[in-house]
Amino acid sequence: MKPDRLNAFTDGVIAIIITIMVLELPTPKGSDFAALRPDLTLFGAYALSFINVGIYWNNHHHMLQSARRVDGPVLWANLFLLFWLSLFPFVIRWIGEVGLTAMPVAAFGVVLLLAGAAYYLLERTLIAAEGEDSSVAKAVGAKTKEWLSVTFYATAIGLAFVSPWISVAIYLMVAAMWLIPDRRFEALT
Repeated sequence: MKPDRLNAFTDGVIAIIITIMVLELPTPKGSDFAALRPDLTLFGAYALSFINVGIYWNNHHHMLQSARRVDGPVLWANLFLLFWLSLFPFVIRWIGEVGLTAMPVAAFGVVLLLAGAAYYLLERTLIAAEGEDSSVAKAVGAKTKEWLSVTFYATAIGLAFVSPWISVAIYLMVAAMWLIPDRRFEALT
């Protein structure tokens, strides 16, 4: 199977995830800036989630542009990634309801960590489908950002029980590391 259908399916699911996330934002109860204040935490969680989903979409797009074929394990690995991305609306709703408290902030980190693990699994299954000499395999490289991300996410999950704000700062830092699309794949397309 060619990767075009998988890419189109993923685009559709990510569009739905983003739509659900924005629907979680309540309408302010007034017409001035003060009316926005009660929902700033939820809006911040939405913005960080939107950025992270966008990073995954962008890098997924570039990776699949490099891929030549997909098989059953690739389809399942892609669904595993979409599962974790689909949990962003849940965790931002939780943060919106109880604020920046330990459990929802840690859960946000777990979703980030496991989405990263799922993306790695997708990379590995694409390489297995195409071989170690494939474009995807050549583009993957040393994985420095990936290992830093895992380390920072794991640290932030634990720190959520000390200070949720520190965890959020770490989540923002990791997102900033990934804002620039993965150049390893861009060079191949």
